[in-house]
Amino acid sequence: MNDWVKVAAVNAGELMTHFELEDKAAEVLHPELNPPGGLMALVEAECHYDAIKFLAHCLPKREAVWWACLATRQTQTPETDELNAAALIAAEAWAKKPTEENRLRCKELAEKTRYETPASWAATAASWSTGSMSEPGEPEVNPPEYLYAHAVAGSVTLAGGLVNMDDPAEGMLRFIKQGVNLAEGGNGLV
Repeated sequence: MNDWVKVAAVNAGELMTHFELEDKAAEVLHPELNPPGGLMALVEAECHYDAIKFLAHCLPKREAVWWACLATRQTQTPETDELNAAALIAAEAWAKKPTEENRLRCKELAEKTRYETPASWAATAASWSTGSMSEPGEPEVNPPEYLYAHAVAGSVTLAGGLVNMDDPAEGMLRFIKQGVNLAEGGNGLV
């Protein structure tokens, strides 16, 4: 039974064409597995990065961006620079209210933070979720369907490494639990 009420995919095969797997993950993630079973197989094989990529592709856009925000929030400290703090706030604003104005603010801050931090990738995920990727006045270029999920995976993975530099797997597993809660219809605050 699949109790992931926020996930539209019926099996892993529906998602696997949208991202690449490491060799070990490709051996354990079988296309016929339902999403919870696919994630469990990846986690049990300690393929944490691939588990995060898989879960990012399972979640709807707003929930996925919110997941990146939740993970990123745990990496921010009083020493976090102003631009990265603003990038996270912008991504959170988009996840709560996905307007074009909020998306453009995320795009601006993602560019200013140079795609190097969890906050930058969370803002990038929001900016790649809707709207056009081109500059104002240029022909519209819609982002590929799952491009946001790649940015979410980058954000969550980077955050996992930052919250526990001695054991990045612990941080990633913590965030995977949050993502599962979101997939189940929760708020991710586990």
